[in-house]
Amino acid sequence: MKKLFAEFFGTFWLVFGGCGSAIFAAAFPELGIGFVGVSLAFGLTVLTMAYAVGHISGGHFNPAVSLGLWAGGKFEGKSLPGYIVAQLIGAIAAAGVLYLIISGKAGFTDVGGFASNGYGDLSPDGYSMQSALIAEFVLTLFFLLIILGSTNPRAPKGFAPIAIGLGLTLIHLVSIPITNTSVNPARSTSQALFAGGDYTGQLWLFWLAPIAGAIVAGVIHKAFFDKE
Repeated sequence: MKKLFAEFFGTFWLVFGGCGSAIFAAAFPELGIGFVGVSLAFGLTVLTMAYAVGHISGGHFNPAVSLGLWAGGKFEGKSLPGYIVAQLIGAIAAAGVLYLIISGKAGFTDVGGFASNGYGDLSPDGYSMQSALIAEFVLTLFFLLIILGSTNPRAPKGFAPIAIGLGLTLIHLVSIPITNTSVNPARSTSQALFAGGDYTGQLWLFWLAPIAGAIVAGVIHKAFFDKE
């Protein structure tokens, strides 16, 4: 249960901090943090919670990460359901708190995009479904390679959260204009549930592409890099 609570709180913080920065601060008049600020916010959520609870649960905070670690032989399959459920609950709880906050703004009518992920008309810069699939697949693949490599017993000790957090920052710097950046099915699900409409109809891509990329990364690391 300690591991599941750690995954709940870690994923909550990722969604609250990352999506919250996009919703409240990205375009704030004159002092908005923009894409760079949102990218840093997502990276910082993972970095801080990896240090806070990573020693308890491994600090996945993402169903794709759990599945990628399983494919790489670093995580037991029997623990997958519990981890994924805890991550989803944490993400949805965070989205619920974000909703409570944004609904208290003067003149509130609806949440709009709510930092959701999308392609085509829902892409921030109009990128196609094919572009979204490729970007999410490739970026999640490299995210898992960073995680698997930096947490390898032969890697320098104590620096993995920094590498992982900066890796997620870089991923957002690349892909916010393409899909609003997922690489995390729990994060995508939580926001789409509140945004509704076509966002929920496109949610399949933000499960399929990250999970496929993560599993391929796990296989690659196990075959080529997890050796003496």
